[in-house]
Amino acid sequence: MNNPSSDPKVEYTTRLEQRRIVAATHIANYRKVGIARLVLLIVGAMLVLWALFTAQGKMLWWVVPIVILSLILLAIHQKIYRNQHRAERAVKFYERNLARLAGAWAGVGETGERFRATTHPYAEDIDLFGKGSIFDLLCTARTHAGEDALARWLMAPAAPEEIRARQSSIAEIKPKLDWRETLALLGEELRSGIHPEALIEWGKGKPLENLSLLRGLTAGLCLASIVAILIWFSGYGLIPFYFVLALNAIVGLWIRPRINSIITQVEPASRDLKLLSEVLACIEAEQFQSGKMVSLRASLETKGLPPSQQIAQLYRLITWLDARMNQLFRPVSAPFFWTSQFALAVEAWRLRSGVQIEKWIAAVGEIEALSALANYGYEHPNDCFAEIVEGTPLYAGEALGHPLLPEDQVVRTDLRMDQKMQLLVVSGSNMSGKSTLLRTVGANAALALAGAPVRAKRLQLSPLQLGASIRIQDNLRAGASLFYAEITRLRQLMEMTKDALPLLFIIDEILHGTNSHDRRIGAEAVLRGLVERGAMGLVTTHDLALTNIVEELSPRARNVHLEDHLEDGKMTFDYILRDGIVKKSNAIELMRSVGLEV
Repeated sequence: MNNPSSDPKVEYTTRLEQRRIVAATHIANYRKVGIARLVLLIVGAMLVLWALFTAQGKMLWWVVPIVILSLILLAIHQKIYRNQHRAERAVKFYERNLARLAGAWAGVGETGERFRATTHPYAEDIDLFGKGSIFDLLCTARTHAGEDALARWLMAPAAPEEIRARQSSIAEIKPKLDWRETLALLGEELRSGIHPEALIEWGKGKPLENLSLLRGLTAGLCLASIVAILIWFSGYGLIPFYFVLALNAIVGLWIRPRINSIITQVEPASRDLKLLSEVLACIEAEQFQSGKMVSLRASLETKGLPPSQQIAQLYRLITWLDARMNQLFRPVSAPFFWTSQFALAVEAWRLRSGVQIEKWIAAVGEIEALSALANYGYEHPNDCFAEIVEGTPLYAGEALGHPLLPEDQVVRTDLRMDQKMQLLVVSGSNMSGKSTLLRTVGANAALALAGAPVRAKRLQLSPLQLGASIRIQDNLRAGASLFYAEITRLRQLMEMTKDALPLLFIIDEILHGTNSHDRRIGAEAVLRGLVERGAMGLVTTHDLALTNIVEELSPRARNVHLEDHLEDGKMTFDYILRDGIVKKSNAIELMRSVGLEV
């Protein structure tokens, strides 16, 4: 299917049923071939016994076609098993996709825990990483390089031209469901990872000196061992063999430190090379039109063998090198310098292609990140790309929603901030959605600045940097209180206003860790400082006294609020943003609703 349905649920359901049928067919064929192999084994054994006892072994030539047929059936059996295994993984792939559409995706894939950093200006505040996070929702990468690229994009704003290039590539990849399925099913396991750091570091390492000399020497001694063995088998004695064996031992001791050094360096870098080769082959086989994808695909062009085949070649060399660990094979292979020859062949590969590994892995990482965002875009066809408007600071969203909420539960909000309206002070009762509003603004900003689709009908924003103070925590070990952690983050936001990019800030319950008097003075000073430095953003508060700052910063600031309603004795929330200051509080009612005697 090259033209998938515009409804992802319909398309996934159709493909899931098709993959289940294919898997069931392979299972049935696997059993049939298994039975045929068993029958052939029984018939072959009976014929051999009959020939031995009735024909004095003269009919044993029948064994030859039986063995050949057995080998053919074995090859067919193994091929069916591989196809069955792939079909079963395709079934799980579409089951996970449908579960994701149903909202059952949290913690199923890669959560990005290794990227969490409490010092980042917004990652923790908008649930960028962790179980149930934005990264958890987006990431479908098969390699660590892809995960790294996606995390890097979400944690820092891209330049406008780069954002537009990513958007164009995502739009191109979005309908390529067949290709994205192939990419997702590569490797033997549903989750595996290429750790690029060790492989890149190994590729850039200093090559071994006198490599050609050592390869020629070991190859010559291997040939000498073969000649000596042939002389022995020809009946001319063992003296030539003993001589070559002694020479091999002397040379082996001399080059052993070099060989051990090669093996020590390559072992940490050799994980999942087969997967990397398959990912590269999948990319090489596809044609792209968008500028960024064409550029990334061109970075994989090399003289001679394509990167996928070169990595596959390295994988085979290391596999043969690892044969040295077989205790039965090691004594047999020693006279032929097996370990040395393959270790030196690996080193020769590094000398020839090692410096290109970093470029290849970088391209793979970016393409996987783009594929992940395209997958999200396909599954959320109503989400749009942000329009990057260069010039004065701007954040204008129409029907904004939170990307982590199911679409049928999202309450949409219109919001605009610009040079004339830099600050929105959001007041509201408890549970009215103030923090969710901040995270909605922040999450969509992070997605937009990464080039990803956003949960909105329309979003316009200028090049910005994001800063947040929502989920601030104390640090017992460091002796930092909650209040100290918050003011440290606010200072970080102030420092960010010195950068070239304007700051978009989202602050929840500003300075809630101190008394009302100090809170009001400090909050007014911080917000005034941010606005005067050209930043724009939202701040929520329960302390209605803080809403007075709007009068001081007018017309660059405005009060807005969220409220609750009492219906049939129950408190309800519509999460609609309204102008003005909230007129009532619901704290007492909420305390009573949970059984507190107030």
